[in-house]
Amino acid sequence: MCWVAVDRGIRLADKRSFPADRSRWIAVRDEIYEEIMERGFSTERGAFVQAYGEDALDASNLMMPLVFFVSPSDRRMIATLEQTLKTPENGGLVSNSLVYRYDVSKTDDGLSGEEGTFNICSFWLVEALTRAGRMHPEKLEQARLIFEKMIGYANHLGLYAEETGPTGDALGNYPQAFTHLSLISAAYNLDRTLG
Repeated sequence: MCWVAVDRGIRLADKRSFPADRSRWIAVRDEIYEEIMERGFSTERGAFVQAYGEDALDASNLMMPLVFFVSPSDRRMIATLEQTLKTPENGGLVSNSLVYRYDVSKTDDGLSGEEGTFNICSFWLVEALTRAGRMHPEKLEQARLIFEKMIGYANHLGLYAEETGPTGDALGNYPQAFTHLSLISAAYNLDRTLG
């Protein structure tokens, strides 16, 4: 997100003709990009990972194509999608179309108890697959199926909590505005791509 902040600062300064140290900002943005591409992708794991030198996945990496950090059809992003789509038992983050934020057995988050799946992450997955689906049609079909399953996790008003528990129960903050924003973005992009 540091890369996003600098990139959007450059775009905003250009669009509005604001004064900016453009060459410095571009150098910083590119330096961040190069470091993430060099140290944030694990060739052993075959995916972008949660932290440098680690092999744990993190669903926040699904945002990379959504914020235009990397092309949705970049081989590293496709590999990250493939790794993420595996079940937690197989090293992935997806269980019945629901996405865990990260593997709690590999990441000490300081919280006790069990985590549910994060609905925002599930919609990020739908959108990342949708964008990849423009070049890889099978990903678009996966996105559609996951989206349809996600619709079933809303309550009778069509609202989502922050998380979904193992039995489909709503956990965490309710209603969760960020989840609904990711739902809208995923739905818009999926509909536009499906035509």
